[in-house]
Amino acid sequence: MNRRTLGTSLGVSAQGLGCMGMSQSYGEADLAESEATLLKALDLGITFFDTADAYGAGHNEELVGRVLKPHRDRIQLATKFAIVPGKDGKLMGVQCDPAYVKQACEASLTRLGLDHIDLYYMHRLDPNVPIEDTVGAMSELVSEGKVKHLGLCEISSKTIRRAHAVHPITAVQSEYSLWTREVEEHVLPVCGELGIGFVPFSPLGRGFLTGALSKDDLGKGDMRTMLPRFSDENFDTNRALVSAVEELAAGKGVKAGQIALAWVMAKSDGIVPIPGTKRRKYLEENAEADAIDLTTDDLAKLDAIFGGGAVTGERYPQAIMDTVEKD
Repeated sequence: MNRRTLGTSLGVSAQGLGCMGMSQSYGEADLAESEATLLKALDLGITFFDTADAYGAGHNEELVGRVLKPHRDRIQLATKFAIVPGKDGKLMGVQCDPAYVKQACEASLTRLGLDHIDLYYMHRLDPNVPIEDTVGAMSELVSEGKVKHLGLCEISSKTIRRAHAVHPITAVQSEYSLWTREVEEHVLPVCGELGIGFVPFSPLGRGFLTGALSKDDLGKGDMRTMLPRFSDENFDTNRALVSAVEELAAGKGVKAGQIALAWVMAKSDGIVPIPGTKRRKYLEENAEADAIDLTTDDLAKLDAIFGGGAVTGERYPQAIMDTVEKD
């Protein structure tokens, strides 16, 4: 696995591993396979691991920390704070006041079993707290040695600028893939201007862009059943777009998902995608995308397939979209 740099100094593997699905959102968990997948990632040269305090209500941090702690000198670990359970136990609230920032960091360090976090993200913006106050508290964690680098998630370019003025931001994380392109207009240019790395989550469109997903695969406990792009009215239209990717992939002797990942990675050396999986089989497939070189013509074809409003359906229901800060 090649290496890339986020920001000015955080060296990571060219792909990371999104760990959320090991604890929630994509059907039943398989603890043994999840543990094996984490260790297999190291064998493949993947050293950048992404979790959050909200994933599995802390379970994901405990899992990732327990398995990877013996390999601490080889890994770069990212986690997040801000999303907290709502009063009804279902809705999610956001809290980013300075006292909570420090409280959340201490709790994450305890669950992880580590003495510092390599990259600490604000998971969502708290509309009731100025970003300067939140990042100010995060910067104090850096001064205390509990955090090495700071990041922001699902944020606007204007807020990125304000945050970066308080303390250097190393990475911005948001959804980005062939079928989710909003960050291209404002966020990616600002990251490039300020020397901030970009970390796309769901670069495979939550599995849709692999072409291997059918409607029957979405069972109980799978969050995709509530996402508009996976609904009965949109699934087949979007699936036709993936068929065009499969055709291009077949000509190169690779898979559609590998092409989708290679497309993201080709956009900039400062981009480090974190495809999520809880299975070694898919982890190995994803890692192979690091060796795929797409031509200028390939990139243009892929852009054309998904351009012009070809994708149908929002990426989230409105309640969740409302938590994503937009330019």
